[in-house]
This record gives sequence, structure tokens and C-alpha cells, in this order.
Amino acid sequence: MNILLELSFIFFIGSVFGWVTELLFRRFISSANPERKWINPGFCTGPYLPLYGVGLCVLFLVANLEKYRFTQNSFLNKIVLFIIMSILMTVIEYIAGIIALKVSNIRLWDYSDKWGNIKGIICPEFSLIWVLLGGIYYFAIHPLIKDSVRWLSENLAFSFFIGLFFGVFIIDVVHSMQLVAKLKKYADENKVIIRYEQIKLHIRNSYEQTAKKYRFFHPFSADRPVLEYIKDIKGTLEEHQKKK
Repeated sequence: MNILLELSFIFFIGSVFGWVTELLFRRFISSANPERKWINPGFCTGPYLPLYGVGLCVLFLVANLEKYRFTQNSFLNKIVLFIIMSILMTVIEYIAGIIALKVSNIRLWDYSDKWGNIKGIICPEFSLIWVLLGGIYYFAIHPLIKDSVRWLSENLAFSFFIGLFFGVFIIDVVHSMQLVAKLKKYADENKVIIRYEQIKLHIRNSYEQTAKKYRFFHPFSADRPVLEYIKDIKGTLEEHQKKK
């Protein structure tokens, strides 16, 4: 089967399940959410995170390298694979974060309070987590992914739904980029770094204070223009010049 169809299918799985993982992490574990509220994670409106989709594609490709022996020891060979997975996932996280930060002046996540962090985008703690997740993926998830790809090869009609997903996904990305353009313009004019999560939280708190219904899947859909909410919290935003 065409490798592009396989990777498209895996991207779909990773994006959706990554969104669910982040949703549960922010609700029950994240220290950034002490009130334990349900938070719609990520850049897009819909229930998917492209970063995890790309990440799962990478993990899938790396895991398939198991047929090549890097060392004579089978156990060490697996450790090498986990390390490669961790390095690549950290690189993907860094590239996504630095593009958002340098191109759009938007900080999608913030590890600034973590030891050894680089520009608040990556840190040793989460790189270690990627190692652990690489091991979990290799032993528990990769066999399921291979079975799913095999099932897809026998049920190509399902590719219609993959195409439908990408159609909705592309529309969502275009819509989200329109918002990013507005945020970038404001950030450039005011020389600040926009904290994506901080804005969403501020909008949600404003809705709760006025007892209005908050739209979980439209976190930036507000009764006022988003830029007005940014102005409310401008004093707490990072200064752009300090981060250069």
C-alpha cells in the first residue's frame, strides 16, 4: 500500500489520540491547571493535535528500523531505538515551538520554569518523558499500529474517512491561521510574546465570572474581540526584546 496513505492514517490516529492524551494530562496532572478544569489543548479548534500526528509518524518509522541492528546486544539495540525516538520527538517539539515563537511571536507552551529548558520550548524532563513514551509505544502501541495499517490495506474504503478528516483539518488550520495572523500583528506592534494558553484561560475565566456559557471547542470565540482580551493581560505578557 502507498506509504503516504499509511502515514496519513497514522497521522490521523496520532493527532486524535494525542489530543485526548493532552486533554487528560491538563485535566488531572498538569501543575498549570490547579483548578482542574477541562481545557481544550492545542492550536486548532477540533479534537486533534498535528504535533502528535507528526510524532506518531516518526515513531512508526523509527520502530520499523528494528530490523537493522545497531549493536549485537538485542536489549541495547532497543535502547538505541528509544533514544533515537526521544531525540527526534524533542527536535520536532523544538522546531514547532521555535517556528511559532520566532515567526508568529506566539508561545504555544511554556517550560520556562523547568530545569535545563531551552527558550522554554524543550527541557530534559520532557525529553525523558519522550524516552518513556517511546518505550511504551514500541512495546504496547506499535503492534497495534501495524495491525491497524494492515487492516487499512484490506479495507481501502476507509481511506474516504481519512480524506474527510484531512478536509476538515485543512479548513480548521486555515481558520486558525487567520487568528494567528491577528495575534502576530498585535505582537509585532507591541513587541510582546503572545501566550496562547494564557489567552484561552483569560477568556474562559471572563465567561465564568459573567456566568456565560463557555464554548469548549471554540476557546477563542468570545463576546469581545480576542485582541481586547490580550490588552487586558498585556502587563503579564513577556517582552519580545527580552527573549531575543
